[in-house]
Amino acid sequence: MMEDPSSKQEITRVLKVLEALKQASHELHTLPSTNVIESDSIKALLELETESDTILSKDPRLSTLSQHLTKLKSLVDTLQKRCGHGLGSFLTRRVLIQSISRVAGSIESEIQSWIDRESIESLIKGLNEPLQTEEDDLVSLLSQFEGRVSQGFSRELQDLVLKSKIFCLLERVLCNPNCSKKVREQCAFVVSALIRFNKDVFAGQVLMGPLIHGLVSMTSLESMKVLCSLIKSIKSPLVDEIESNGEIPKIISFLDYKDLQWRIVAMDCILEIGYFGRKEAIEAMLTEGLIMKLVELQRSELCGDLIDTGMFDDEKERSKGEKKFSESHPFASCVARFAVQLEVGEGLRQREKRAFKQEIMKIVREACVSDAEAATIVAEVLWGSSP
Repeated sequence: MMEDPSSKQEITRVLKVLEALKQASHELHTLPSTNVIESDSIKALLELETESDTILSKDPRLSTLSQHLTKLKSLVDTLQKRCGHGLGSFLTRRVLIQSISRVAGSIESEIQSWIDRESIESLIKGLNEPLQTEEDDLVSLLSQFEGRVSQGFSRELQDLVLKSKIFCLLERVLCNPNCSKKVREQCAFVVSALIRFNKDVFAGQVLMGPLIHGLVSMTSLESMKVLCSLIKSIKSPLVDEIESNGEIPKIISFLDYKDLQWRIVAMDCILEIGYFGRKEAIEAMLTEGLIMKLVELQRSELCGDLIDTGMFDDEKERSKGEKKFSESHPFASCVARFAVQLEVGEGLRQREKRAFKQEIMKIVREACVSDAEAATIVAEVLWGSSP
C-alpha cells in the first residue's frame, strides 16, 4: 500500500503519471518496428521513467513495473548503439525491437493491474459505508468500474473481482432501501456489466441471492431495464426465479402506471418473460389478468393494429412503415406480440404452446367489447404479428 492512501491528491497524481505511462506503452507495443527509436512514445516513456521513480518506490506492488521500465531503458540504449549496416546488426536490431515491444506490453499490463486494484479497493470502501460516502463519489466509482468491466473479459480482473467479493457488496447496497436510488441503480448497471463480462461465473450469484427482488422492489425504470437485460442473458433460469419469488404480479402491475415509459418498459419485460418463461411463469401471468390488460392497452389511443401496415407493396417500405408505426404506437397488436413470443420462445413445449394459444384467444373473446374487436385480435393471434 502507499504511504498515504487516503490522500486524493496523491492518488490522482499517481494515476495521472501511470495513465500516461500506460498510453505510451500501448502505442509502443503496437508501433511499426521501423519507428521505435524516433517515436514520441519512447521519448515519453523515458521522460516519465524519471518522474515515476519516486512514485514507484512508495508502493511495493509497483516494483515489477519499475523493473520493466529499467529493462526498457536498457533495451533502448542498446538499440541506439546498434547502428551498423551489416546483417548481424540488422538481426540484432530486429530482436531488440521485438523485446522492446514485449516489455512495453508488460508495462501496460502491470499499470492496468495496479489501476484495477486501486479502483476496486476504493469501491469496496465506498460500498462498505454507502451511507457515509458522498453519493456523487460512490456513483462515480461505480460508473468507472462498470466502464472497466465493459471493456471485455480479463482473467486478472475477474480474479480481483472474485477475491474482493464485490458482487455481494453490490447486491447488499442494491437491496438496501436506505441507500439513494441513484447509487442503487448504478449498482444494478454494474451487475449487468458483470453478467456480460462472464455470465458463466456471475449468473449463479444473481440466481441465488435477493438481487431479483431488489431490482423489482426498487420501482425504478432503470432497474427494470437491467432486469430485462438480465433475462436476455440468463434466460429461463432467471424467469424461474422471478416466478418462484412471486415477482410476476408486481411486474404486470407496472402496466397500470400512468407514465408511458413505465408501461413500455413493463411491456418489454413481459415479452422477455413470455419468450423464456416456462409453463408456471406463463400461467402466473395469465392468472394476473395480463391478457385483459393487454386488450385494454391495445384499445388505448396509443395502440393500433400492425396488420394495417401491410398496405405497402414494397418489402423495404413495409418494414419502414412497421417500425415507424411501432414507435408511435408502442402497444399495437400487443396481445398478438405476446402470443408470438410464447410460440417462438424457448420455455414451453409444443403442446403447452398450443394450449396457451387457445387460452389466450378464449380470454380475448371475453375481454373484447365487440365482435369486430375480438375478430381482429384473434386473427392476429392466429396468424402472428411482429413489431
